[in-house]
Parts: sequence; C-alpha cells; structure tokens
Amino acid sequence: MGKLRAAQYACSLLGHALQKHGASPELQKQIRQLEGHLSLGRKLLRLGNSADALESAKRAVHLSDVVLRFCITVSHLNRALYFACDNVLWAGKSGLAPRVDQEKWAQRSFRYYLFSLIMNLSRDAYEIRLLMEQESSACSRRLKGSGGGIPGGIETGGPGGPGTPGGGLPQVALKLRLRVLLLARVLRGHPPLLLDVVRNACDLFIPLDKLGLWRCGPGIVGLCGLVSSILSILTLICPWLRLKP
Repeated sequence: MGKLRAAQYACSLLGHALQKHGASPELQKQIRQLEGHLSLGRKLLRLGNSADALESAKRAVHLSDVVLRFCITVSHLNRALYFACDNVLWAGKSGLAPRVDQEKWAQRSFRYYLFSLIMNLSRDAYEIRLLMEQESSACSRRLKGSGGGIPGGIETGGPGGPGTPGGGLPQVALKLRLRVLLLARVLRGHPPLLLDVVRNACDLFIPLDKLGLWRCGPGIVGLCGLVSSILSILTLICPWLRLKP
C-alpha cells in the first residue's frame, strides 16, 4: 500500500515537472493515466479499512490519558469516515455505481482526512509539550545538583542572575531560543515522534489543496505525498519508528 501511494505521488510530481518543462502532451497524458490507475488501485486495496479504523478507535477509548484518548479516538473515527467515502468513490470510478457524484464524495472524503490529520498533529503537539516539560524539569534538577549550566552549554541566566539580558525584548528572544533548543533536543531524542510530525505535516498539504483552503499546486502536493509515503514505508521497515499508542 505504501509503495503504491509513493508511486502515485511520484507520478504527480513527475507530471508537474514534465508540464513545467514543456514535455509532449502524449507523455503527460500517459503519466496522468498512470497516476489515475494507481489511485484507483489504492482505493480497491483500502476496502475494509473503515472497519480497521473503527477497531482502532475502540481500543483508543481505553487509554488512560484523556487528551490522547480524545485525539486518537477522534482521528480514527474520521479516518473510518474517510475510508467509507473512499469506498463510495471507488464504486463510482469502477462503474459499480456510475451515478455517484464524484466531486461531492471527494470533498467529503478530504474533509474527514483533514480532521483526522488535525487530530494527529494535536496529539503530536501534546506529546511534545509533555516531553519538553519533562526535559525542562530534568535539566533544572541537574542544574541544581551540579551548580553549573544546563547540559549542552545552554546558559539560562535566570531572573536577576548575571546572564539576564538588560531589556525585556532580548530576554523574550533568549527564552524563545531556549525553547527552540529544547524542542530540537526532544525531537532528536524521540525519532518516532519526529517522523510522525513530519509525516502528518506533509499530508496536511494534500486535503488543504484539494479542498481549496490553501492552493499549493500539484508539484507541492506530489512532493509532500511522496515524502509522507517514504516515511510510512520507513515505519513499516523499522517498526520501532512507529509512534505508540
């Protein structure tokens, strides 16, 4: 499934490049047809995924953390609705239900896809916040225990201390810099979370473009879809890179 998705978005990216560089219309048509066949094949392979998403939602209901329970459950429910719309689209494109309004059902499916990604990114933001708080507390304990600076050479120059900048704006800039460094440290120490953030962020461009909320163009959509697909394949090859739960 991941390979088909990567091939589909690679075709989208290639088609955009060919169009930009003035390739022959016949070649562009063949690439678009190949992309359409790959999309239809993916829809066929996704039949039944709604049931899997509902099962995942049922499991997520039992999570102890309220925020994670809400984000993951709502995400899976929206994925189930997205797959259901996708099944209707497959029936229309395959000729089983020729009267299906393709545009209407496509818009519905992308809306559910967008809601699912928003929930995924909310979950990522929540996990990042928890890890940053843990890392900050650990750094504070190490600072108090050693009497030195934060490991890694970061000097906070606490309130009233010798390292405190004189003005308010430089102090805000320093705090922002420390937060960015802390964020980088957290993401570097948790590759599954980093991959999930990048993958969801890349996927977000697809429904935003399809729904007309933010027109990115086929080139950006193809590139983001390809990157997201490669990361998904990577999590299949290395299961420890998959974010849990």
